[in-house]
Amino acid sequence: MKERLLILEDGHVFEGEGFGADTYQMGELVFNTGMMGYQEILTDASYYGQIVMMTYPMIGNYGINRDDFESVDPAVFGLVVGEYCQIPHNWRSEMSLNEFMTLKNIPGICNIDTRELTKIIRKNGTMKAIMADKGADVAAIIEQLKQTDLSKDQVSKVSINKPFQIPNHADRVVLIDLGSKNGIIRELNLRQLDIVVVPYNTSAEDILALSPDGIMISDGPGNPDDVSETIETLKKLIGKVPMFGISMGYQLLAKACGAKTYKLKFGHRGSNHPVIDLASGQSEITAQNHSYAVEEESLKGTGLIMTHKALNDNSVQGIKHEAYAVFGVQYHPQSIDSEHIHPLYDQFYQMIEAHKEVR
Repeated sequence: MKERLLILEDGHVFEGEGFGADTYQMGELVFNTGMMGYQEILTDASYYGQIVMMTYPMIGNYGINRDDFESVDPAVFGLVVGEYCQIPHNWRSEMSLNEFMTLKNIPGICNIDTRELTKIIRKNGTMKAIMADKGADVAAIIEQLKQTDLSKDQVSKVSINKPFQIPNHADRVVLIDLGSKNGIIRELNLRQLDIVVVPYNTSAEDILALSPDGIMISDGPGNPDDVSETIETLKKLIGKVPMFGISMGYQLLAKACGAKTYKLKFGHRGSNHPVIDLASGQSEITAQNHSYAVEEESLKGTGLIMTHKALNDNSVQGIKHEAYAVFGVQYHPQSIDSEHIHPLYDQFYQMIEAHKEVR
């Protein structure tokens, strides 16, 4: 492995060793606290435009398998790890992490102090960063980072261009794709639903023409304020069909009802975030990946009530509408297998059945 640099816009420079591809892109440097799941993270479209640092010390030990992809084309701009395991050992492994990242044109850097880097992000917030070869003009790169703005069209980069259907002779769910994880489709398939996946900018009229029994709004990257087309569509759909939003989809539902969002200092990213269900009092350890949150005070007068709350920072983690069949959660409730089906999808299914009876 050759020497490689990680350069931050605040002037910090970390020297390490490179793996993966040699193509560098400026991205938002964030950290993920999960102990595993790097394959799902690399292929999660919600990481579009970001350089992800894993806080767990060693990454790559179980390689890459064919089953754990969240999308076909990775959207992440880079991976930062403390120690990279070059020789994976797992019965499902098809290739090494280095082979996969080289194939998918993702650069990586290892053998740096990720603990120190995490402290910098927690203190100063997420920031722009880029990798570079040893010997690069660091001063010029830092100046370029300061002068260059991050992309604001992330959702348009990862959403599908044309609708497609996963047919079944059952209730129909239209999934508005903002950069959807495969886990959402997997959960809907487990309930044998007819699924039609549509682009993020599909109009309300075109969605209603598909005769949906329910509408899901997926997760996705970036600032919810930058997805005004979807917000306007949701405003026209609320009250007509049961709706369930996840992560970015949940934020857009909140904004469509009149609530506000704000940017977190360093976001929530990891598979170990505790959330409490305010109705039942039960807590759940959740997977999360988001930079923005719904402002609790702004829920007043929107018809929305808070249903879930983060136990780490008390941020809003779930909402439902008092008058309409509309709800959403900030975290990712996808399950990993059919024996652990997440109840929120059952709640959505029951909502669809109840709405059909009323209709």
